[in-house]
Amino acid sequence: MIEHYLMLALLLLGAHWVCDYPLQGQFLSDAKQSGPLRVYHLIAHSGIQGAGVAVVTGNVWLGLLEWLAHTTIDEAKVRGKTTFAQDQALHIFCKAVWLGYLLLFATFSHGPSTSLWWR
Repeated sequence: MIEHYLMLALLLLGAHWVCDYPLQGQFLSDAKQSGPLRVYHLIAHSGIQGAGVAVVTGNVWLGLLEWLAHTTIDEAKVRGKTTFAQDQALHIFCKAVWLGYLLLFATFSHGPSTSLWWR
């Protein structure tokens, strides 16, 4: 069972890094900080992150929570309330929360022998 959750943790982190670096690109990075469609670009980038969480976990609600959390965290960074390092730490913390939720939900719903959707 531990191997399943280590795999899920790796996939969540990997999806975050892919979505935050190569899939964001310079255009989206700049556009979510300034410009007439700044908020739209911020929401679009965060939606990509939410989709990544939904695909990895198979849970649309966690994907929507990630979308909201990522938007909030990135907006704080854009406004200068957090540093880049704090921004990344908060994003990783969110992944730990999603993983913890899945672990608790699986344990209480199905017992410790549960298998994740992608296994």
